[in-house]
Amino acid sequence: MNIISNILIGLIKFYKMVISPYLTPSCRYLPTCSEYTIECLRTYGLVKAISKSTKRIFSCHPIKILGGGEGFDPVNKEFKAKK
Repeated sequence: MNIISNILIGLIKFYKMVISPYLTPSCRYLPTCSEYTIECLRTYGLVKAISKSTKRIFSCHPIKILGGGEGFDPVNKEFKAKK
């Protein structure tokens, strides 16, 4: 894992500990989008993680016809990237 991935993971953890407690819980997925992003960074690396996480975050709305989703959506580890 490269330094940029580690910095992003640190920023996400900061968000979860400092900012998120003051917001109303609204995550539609399990694991949460921040947990999903951290797992993607650890599994796939920076570029693919950003792609998968962005897609996940943009689908986090209730309008199904526009691609909204919810429920259990773990990181698919079967297709683990080469390190």
